[in-house]
Order: sequence, then structure tokens, then C-alpha cells
Amino acid sequence: MAYNKDEIRGIMIQVGSERLLLPNATVAEVMARVPVEPIADAPDWLAGRIQWHGWEVPLVAFARLAGLGDEPVARNNRVIVLKGMAGDETLPYVALQAASFPQLVSVPRDSLLADASEDELPRGVQMRVLLGEQGALLPDLEGVERMVVEAMAAVA
Repeated sequence: MAYNKDEIRGIMIQVGSERLLLPNATVAEVMARVPVEPIADAPDWLAGRIQWHGWEVPLVAFARLAGLGDEPVARNNRVIVLKGMAGDETLPYVALQAASFPQLVSVPRDSLLADASEDELPRGVQMRVLLGEQGALLPDLEGVERMVVEAMAAVA
């Protein structure tokens, strides 16, 4: 399939009661649920750490962080490892929990519309968008990274 510059490529994941649209370029790897090392005294949205290619990567339960419910614990849960966006050398990767395997999407730029139906967006969300008739959330990945850095510093 040829790349069309008028399309945005991404992955759609289920987090709690909502769908999250992540830019494909930020995704380092999608993995089956892996062992999670708890972090003592961490906020409930910081589910722990995972080991990934020699890195200790913080695992964020985005649904909890944003107040969208809880990710169900199931055999088909996935972990999405994302490349760091904020340029923090101490946090080159962050992982998100997903309820199921992500769906690859190609979204025509002219069909991605901002949904301004809410006065206040959930924490960690940059924008709500409409993809045709379906809604999705665009995460504020840099903001989430800052929250992770602050939470990790508080428990260190």
C-alpha cells in the first residue's frame, strides 16, 4: 500500500470507555501483556514498570489517568511502547496499557475534525476528534510524559 501524504497514519487503541488515536510515528512496539513491576507509592495511573530492550519503561494506565474508567485485566491486553516526545534523556520511552490489539488506521487529513462539544477535556487529552461518525481522543503525550517524570521523582 502506497503512502498518501494527505493521510495521517496512526493506531487506535481502547482505553477505558474511549478510543485513543496515537500517531504511528510515536509507536516503538506493541507487545502482549508483559510482567509489570509495581512502583511503591506511585499514583494509581502509574501501573508500574516494564523491562524493554534494557530500559525500565514506566507503564501508564491512561484510562485511570484521564478518568475514563479502568482497563479491564484480560488475556488479550496489550502494552504499547511509545517513543518519548519531550526530549527528556531520562525518559526515552513510555508505555500505555491497551484493552486489546491496536487497530491500524489511515485517516484522510480533511476528514479529521476537532470535536468541540466538551468544555473541559479529560486529563492527558489534547483534543477530541471525529473520524467520520466515530470519536477518538488525541493524547497530550508530552504532558503525560511530564506527569510521569513528576510522579517518578516523587517516589524516588
